[in-house]
Amino acid sequence: MAEYKESADNPLHRKFGIRSNTVYILKKLRQYCPSAIPIALLGIVCGSVLTYYWGIVSKYVIDLVQADADMAFKTESLFKLMLAVGGIGAVLALCNAFSQNKTWYRFIYTRMRIITERVARALALDYQMLERPDVLDVHERATQATGGNSNGVEGMMNLMVTLGRNLFTVIVTFTAVTVLNWSLIVFLVALGILQYLYYRKIIRTDKEEVWDRLAPVWRQVNYMARVTQDFDYAKDIRLFDLSRFLLGKQQEVFAKREDRMDYSKELWFKHSVVVQVLYLAGKAAIYAALFYAVLRRGMSIGNFTLYLSLAMAFSESMLQFLHRFGDYERTSLEVDDFRTFMELDLGQEEDTVPIPQTGEYLIEFHDVCYRYLKQDKNAVDHLNMTLRPGEKLAVVGLNGAGKTTMIKLLLRLYDPTQGYITLNGTDIRRFKREEYYRLFSPVFQNVEVLAFPIAENISMRAATDTDRDRAKSAADEAGLGDKIASLPRGIDSELLKVVDEEGVDLSGGERQKLALARALYKAAPIVVLDEPTSALDALAEQQLYERFNRMIGDKSAVYISHRLASTRFCDKVAMFVDGNMIEYGSHEELMATGGQYARMFELQAQYYQDGQEGEA
Repeated sequence: MAEYKESADNPLHRKFGIRSNTVYILKKLRQYCPSAIPIALLGIVCGSVLTYYWGIVSKYVIDLVQADADMAFKTESLFKLMLAVGGIGAVLALCNAFSQNKTWYRFIYTRMRIITERVARALALDYQMLERPDVLDVHERATQATGGNSNGVEGMMNLMVTLGRNLFTVIVTFTAVTVLNWSLIVFLVALGILQYLYYRKIIRTDKEEVWDRLAPVWRQVNYMARVTQDFDYAKDIRLFDLSRFLLGKQQEVFAKREDRMDYSKELWFKHSVVVQVLYLAGKAAIYAALFYAVLRRGMSIGNFTLYLSLAMAFSESMLQFLHRFGDYERTSLEVDDFRTFMELDLGQEEDTVPIPQTGEYLIEFHDVCYRYLKQDKNAVDHLNMTLRPGEKLAVVGLNGAGKTTMIKLLLRLYDPTQGYITLNGTDIRRFKREEYYRLFSPVFQNVEVLAFPIAENISMRAATDTDRDRAKSAADEAGLGDKIASLPRGIDSELLKVVDEEGVDLSGGERQKLALARALYKAAPIVVLDEPTSALDALAEQQLYERFNRMIGDKSAVYISHRLASTRFCDKVAMFVDGNMIEYGSHEELMATGGQYARMFELQAQYYQDGQEGEA
């Protein structure tokens, strides 16, 4: 069971450990590509044997050449030996090459499936979690952990093979080096441990001081890349002469990145110096032990060659094992990052109940409050409100009054920090989110267009699940019919030029009509319009609201605006100021009281009147 790592860096981070992460990755390989494991094991054995195989062969060749026998016998024996060892060597090399060529893409395939898991997890996160910087940092680290073959999940797979090969070599050659000289093996092990401890320190320092601190910087780098290269920002950049300003901001972000990268390079330069010194010390010790054996014990040239090969294989494999184990610890820390994100608490819904199967839904807010993270005051404060079946509710107020927050609570994108909301008397937290979401047809201010055909953009479903006739009808009702009719491929036309070079770009007004078509296609019992007409003038907004009101018929609806275009035809009006609902009633009732709503309406009325006169 993982435990939380309390740190100023990110308190959400969890530490699972090398053993747990090794088991986790092996399970993923068995789940997605089980053949990778036996193929990798074949490569481990054959790759290990090849490191000292020709040294063993050399010993027997030298012994045969130096043997006291006639030349014909030695020539025949040497020929047979080379045929045998050549055949065995060829088999070992072929098996090793087969393993290397068959494992790498299996590891990539497994990583791709793990990335799919990460994306699915991100899509399942509660909406309010996506606004938390600590959660975004955890997601960024999880993305880095699945980003390449030398780090994170795939790096751990590759290093399993490397460590396995080195460990197998160490085990096989250990006895031979022990026979040669006990003190040599102790010295080599001591050198390896020193290198490992230093490498481990470098790895941890590099992870904590460089890559962990770069997580928010990568987000800033990606944001600046998007702002400076996305055509959506091009007009503002040119008209406001933002080029120099944005380049300056980009340089500031790059400076943060380069500072950490320079620190990382300095760490690894020191490490390379230490490694070279220890490497030379190990090689000097091996040659010293062998020269001693030749001069004092009469070791033959063949045995000298054999023990040199085995001692070198032992030394290099042990150092490589300890070195790579440090890399393995690093990748394990990155797998910690991935698993931390995958095991974020999503607030699992337990003991849920089904949505009532009825055409009438009564929604009530009971003393509901919501406060954003690290804020001093509530965005919505002690709200009590009712939306009755078939009722049209207008939610009005100036920007920042709490209207959009109230809608996110209604849609259950947010859960209240105090109080509760009921649907037909049941707390909406008792329902599964996916089922609750089906009750609403939302139209938001920012209309996101997907690089899919128009029909799928309306249905928000795959082509096989899209009713094209229904999508066409919804587009016609929303006023998008003429645009679709003008296109060669009609409702099957691709939007945007991301996938199709001939993709269609919609204007701002056409995007709003597309959003209305989506709401009509979904045909949910409750419609929510969250300031989708903010780019329109007052009269056009009023006309669109009235038209849409006729389209939805007797469905329940919530209209949100800081202007009052929707209030005249709504049953109830809720006036928000600073997170508080200060007035509630019909348009006529609120006008009669002469409160803030009445003053706001009278102030805005001139725009509608002026617009009507201009139209006449």
